[in-house]
Amino acid sequence: MDAVGLDIELTPAHFSVGCLNFRTNQSRQFEMFEGHPLDISTLNAILRERLIVTFNGTGFDIPLLMLAMKEGVTPQQLKRAADSIINGKLQPFQFYEKFDIQIPKWINHIDLIEVAPNVASLKIYGGRIHCPKLQDMPVDHNAVLTPEQVQILLQYNINDLQITKSLYEELKPQIELREQMSKEYGVDLRSKSDAQMAETIITKEVSKKMGPVIRPTIDAGTTFKYLKPDFIEFKTHELQSILTTVTQASFTVPDSGQVVMPKEIANSKITIGSSTYQLGIGGLHSTEQSVAHIADANCILVDRDVVSYYPSIILNLGLAPAHMAEAFTHTYKSILARRLEAKKSGDKVTANCLKIVVNGSFGKFGSKWSKLYSPNLMIQTTLTGQLCLLMLIESLELENIPVVSANTDGIVIKCPKDKVEMMAFVIWLWETQTNFETEETHYSAIYSRDVNNYIAIKTDGGVKRKGAFAISGLQKNPTNEICIEAVTEYLRSGTPIEQTIRASSDIRRFVTLRRVNNGAIKDGVSLGRAIRWYYASGIDGAIHDKINNYTVPRTEGAKPILDLPDQFPSDVNFDWYIEEANSILQAIGAVQPEEVTA
Repeated sequence: MDAVGLDIELTPAHFSVGCLNFRTNQSRQFEMFEGHPLDISTLNAILRERLIVTFNGTGFDIPLLMLAMKEGVTPQQLKRAADSIINGKLQPFQFYEKFDIQIPKWINHIDLIEVAPNVASLKIYGGRIHCPKLQDMPVDHNAVLTPEQVQILLQYNINDLQITKSLYEELKPQIELREQMSKEYGVDLRSKSDAQMAETIITKEVSKKMGPVIRPTIDAGTTFKYLKPDFIEFKTHELQSILTTVTQASFTVPDSGQVVMPKEIANSKITIGSSTYQLGIGGLHSTEQSVAHIADANCILVDRDVVSYYPSIILNLGLAPAHMAEAFTHTYKSILARRLEAKKSGDKVTANCLKIVVNGSFGKFGSKWSKLYSPNLMIQTTLTGQLCLLMLIESLELENIPVVSANTDGIVIKCPKDKVEMMAFVIWLWETQTNFETEETHYSAIYSRDVNNYIAIKTDGGVKRKGAFAISGLQKNPTNEICIEAVTEYLRSGTPIEQTIRASSDIRRFVTLRRVNNGAIKDGVSLGRAIRWYYASGIDGAIHDKINNYTVPRTEGAKPILDLPDQFPSDVNFDWYIEEANSILQAIGAVQPEEVTA
């Protein structure tokens, strides 16, 4: 069955439905305006015979299309209905009820907005995967358009559909996993995020054991305490004191439902050896900045990550939402067991599907709108993970084995070579005590701007880049990637920064993507909200916010490039990128300021 992208555009006097066949790349648009009714019969045929793919179609395009296909509806009525979604925050079920319409069960529809990672606009996703053309709404959506403006709007609609197609193709692996899981569990999961899938599957399985699962209601102001597992214990006075602080603190459920860390915990700085750590809702993290650690003749660098940390904590402690009790535990265990069996037998599809379920469920503990909502379990899980890591760090440091970094589910150890056996013993003892399992990766060096942003060179020549230094994709905007590549090659093989940068002829490696909520402007030209630029020679001034004229950060000398050219631009300012790469080297502790200057 062919996949067809669908996207709606509407103004007070004009309504259109754009369709793009992803296989043939042929497009068609159906318009409604005074004297020109919507071709409902052909649209119905498309809806019945094709897989419909949208971006935010569940909340916007499909409800409006269903209303547009009712007899006698006008563009003016559709525009008001659209405003009720955008400005009135009308949910789909409220929309259907208000306008007395239903979505036919036979519509085969995938909405990409939840499948795509994080939260971004269609244009930003398009920029992240380097779509050729980024374009914002070219006309005022509240204006009555001239025939010429209508044609501009229809061309804009086709470009949006092309971006939707590119996004669909980029998300194909995730969609295929969801299709597999949908068959497995008998429920359509294709338009759900990882966490939504986990919630849907777990509640469906739990309901088989105990009947319908009702979303719990926890009153704002409810308090609870962290319950320390018996195996958590410390040897030093400072950490014993921290443990007392954690167990005596009261956690309060706010109106939002998202519990925050009490000040007495959040403000605690924990120093062990030469490193300082901080507890947080998201996990433990160290506080290093601009530092490099390099393996040498006397020491090795080892990254130890806990395997499936949060799922393991949930199972090891027998954590279960109070309103689900043993039914949750039984379901969770069976899903994890099936995943391990599938992984062992080489069934990667099933193993990856079930990995999403066991990992995705934890996030729903903290959402008041979820049927898994259990804020006490979220705190129980995260704090247990952090305290356990501190136990391991303390044990290593007491043996004079330095830990140089820690973040959420793992630590980096700078182990003297004469203590490698002791390190292995300490980790084994900790794994035995906590019932966790760790995996190790050896680094030849790690260069950190801070705990969340670093470049690690593996002993096998591989590279791990995190945060600002990760290569862009659907989760991250491109930001001068050529600089990161040049720095990586310099650290890994000694290749001069300038050589890597000047040798590249791929403009995608030089661009930066950013969203400006009010829209951006450069030299009087409106650029839209999703803007893309590179640094060019001979360019004066910066890009500005269209409404308040604030300078968009780091855009001095930037040249907008909303349309990617076929040829590499001749005015790329290589010197800017070389200087930027050298500043990165300094920020991650790889060189000293005088070395950059030299």
